Parts: sequence; structure tokens; C-alpha cells
Amino acid sequence: MGAPVVLGIESSCDETGVGIVRDGKLLAHVVASSMDEHARFGGVVPEIAARAHLHSFNPVVRQALDQAGMRLSRIDAVAVTTGPGLSGALQVGLSGAKTLAYAAGVPLYGVHHLAGHVAADTLEHGPLPEPCVVLIVSGGHTSLLLVRDLVREPILHLGDTLDDAAGECFDKVARILGLPYPGGPAIDRAAREGDRKAVAFPRPLTRPGDDPYAFSFSGLKTAAARWVEGHRLRGEEVPVADGAAALQEAVADVLTRKALAACRAYDVRTLIVVGGVAANSRVRALAEKRCASAGIELRVPPMTLCTDNGAMIAAVGDLLVRSGAEPAPLDVSIDPSAPLEYAALTPLARSAVRAA
Repeated sequence: MGAPVVLGIESSCDETGVGIVRDGKLLAHVVASSMDEHARFGGVVPEIAARAHLHSFNPVVRQALDQAGMRLSRIDAVAVTTGPGLSGALQVGLSGAKTLAYAAGVPLYGVHHLAGHVAADTLEHGPLPEPCVVLIVSGGHTSLLLVRDLVREPILHLGDTLDDAAGECFDKVARILGLPYPGGPAIDRAAREGDRKAVAFPRPLTRPGDDPYAFSFSGLKTAAARWVEGHRLRGEEVPVADGAAALQEAVADVLTRKALAACRAYDVRTLIVVGGVAANSRVRALAEKRCASAGIELRVPPMTLCTDNGAMIAAVGDLLVRSGAEPAPLDVSIDPSAPLEYAALTPLARSAVRAA
């Protein structure tokens, strides 16, 4: 009998993602995004996201199975994001995953969304080195982790964001600069024509005595807002490209500086950068430069695997199945604000908890 085939489902925000993985190899990867529906509101609207998942779920599953050249009966396990994320969006994904698992007669595995981002790198570069430092940077999360065995051991948080995440900072400043949503790609595009040294934006929490691994981007956002306001009060045109380039440089500097410091402190030779902001060109370039200087291997997934997707959830499910992990119970529920402690996330429904 061949290696088990795992179908993964991701629906924590505005992407409906389905991936299929077997023995660490990606067989299918399909994503439907409702981003355009949210753009006119300047951010994700939970009700619109949940409705979009309902419409996209079955077509995306069918496309993934077709891409892999399989029928549902060939699937050996289903993995699904159970948190963190938008409550309604997570519920749609979990309900669909339960239905598929029941129809196929296979086990279901609940997966922590952020562990999925970590596992995404394995689909490109193979098994994670043990240990490794992982920098997760996305719209809602910025974390530095020390990872050993992703699915067997607890994940050590070295530092997290105290307020705005890096991607959130990009989104908010992009709006101030008059750039479209989502802000990260818009900032990246505008920065190509700008001078990253044009504005001396602050580097939060990088002074002696500051937490070496914690992040804070709220003050940087405020500094950018005041810079824009100053130009407008003086009746001057805002140099958007310079502002975008300088902001991007500040974020990339802080992220990579702290990540390299963690590698040195824990004597780790591999840095993995994942999450949506890992697609940012300056973050990638500065990480490559600093890792090369420090003799540290840098691993970053392809851009298509940096943003939310079902392939990364399938990758965790594949690791869980091969490690002999217990499947999720039938009454597994969601946890929209779940902290990252383990890759598997199988919270019980509240009614089951009360009955116990």
C-alpha cells in the first residue's frame, strides 16, 4: 500500500484553499480568494468572507481532486484549519471537512493555522531542520519561534507582536498613503520607485534593554501617518514612493535583525521565513543578505505558498498521519483565537466541554 494521501482545507480568512499532499509531496494546490469583494471596504468583512467560502468550497475541492487526478475515495485523511481566524469562515471550512471525511470514511485532523505556514516550507525544501528558527509574518501575526519536531514537540515562542502585526502595519499605512487594499503588495509595488533612505522611520523595540524578540509596529504606523500629515498640512504633495520604500525598509530591518539575533542566541543554523509578508521583496532581499553574511541558511517558500492556502494545512496533516497522531474527535470545534502551542489543534465544542 502506498503512502497516505491527505487533503487539506484552509478557510481562516478570505481564501478558500484546498491542497493534496502525499509523503511530503504536493499533488494539488487550489485557492479561491474573495479579496476583491473586500477591497472596497479597505479590509476583510467577516460575513462576506464566510459567504464566499460557502460558494467556493465545493468547486475548489473538485478542482484540487481533478488536479491530482484523484477521486475522493482515494483520500486517506482530511486536515482542516480549526483556528485561529474568523469564526464564521472557520466554521464553513470545518463543516465541509467533516462532511468530506465522513463521506470518504477517513480520519479528520484539526490543524493550527500558523503551524500550516511553518509546514508550507517543507513542500519546497523538504523536512524542517531540527532545530530551526521560524519567522512568521502575515497580516495578523508576527512571531519568532524555535521549532524542533513540528508535530511531536511543543513550539517555543521566542517573541510575538505586542500590537499591530507587520502586514497590518502595511495595510494601515497603505490606506493613509492612498494605496489600494491589500496594503502589502501595494507598498511593495510603490517602493520600487522610491528611496528607502528618504525618511528616517523608527525601528521599534531595537534599543538596548528592549525585548530582543518582541515586535511592535503600531508606533511605526503612527510615525508614517504623522509624516503624511505633515506634508499635507504644508500643502505639499506626499512622496508616496519614498514613504513606501522607507516604511518597507523599517519593517524588513526590524524583522530580519531580530530573526538573526534569535539564530545566534540559540545557535541555530537555519532561518525559515513564512507567511504573507514573506512575499515582500525587501524582506526577502534583506533576509538573504543578512543570512549570507552570518552563515545561516535561509529557507522561504515560493510566493504561492506564503499566503493562506490548503496545501500548507495538508502538509501538517501529512506529518500528523505519518507520526501516528490521534485524529480529531467527532465533536471537534474551532478556536478563533487559539495560541500556537502544538501543530494539531482539536478544541471541543462548548457543549461537549460543559457535559464533561
